[in-house]
Amino acid sequence: MIRIVAENILLFLLPTIIYVAYVYMTREEKPDARRVLDDAPLIWLFVAGAALVLIVLASFGTISGGKPGQVYTPPSFKDGRIEPGQIK
Repeated sequence: MIRIVAENILLFLLPTIIYVAYVYMTREEKPDARRVLDDAPLIWLFVAGAALVLIVLASFGTISGGKPGQVYTPPSFKDGRIEPGQIK
């Protein structure tokens, strides 16, 4: 559960991290992180982060491993090798 929350927080903060890194590398004088965030378009970074999280959640939520009624057979060890899991 913590991994899922951490991934979503990272996706949400990813536009801000990219923005801060870009501004820090392209400015002539090297500002500290607080100065960069003072001038940042925080509303647009918030919207971009929220959109990124929603897009990822929607795309992974619509991916289905099988149809209703199909049975998942987990990986098994047969004849000295591992048979991969299957949906039958």
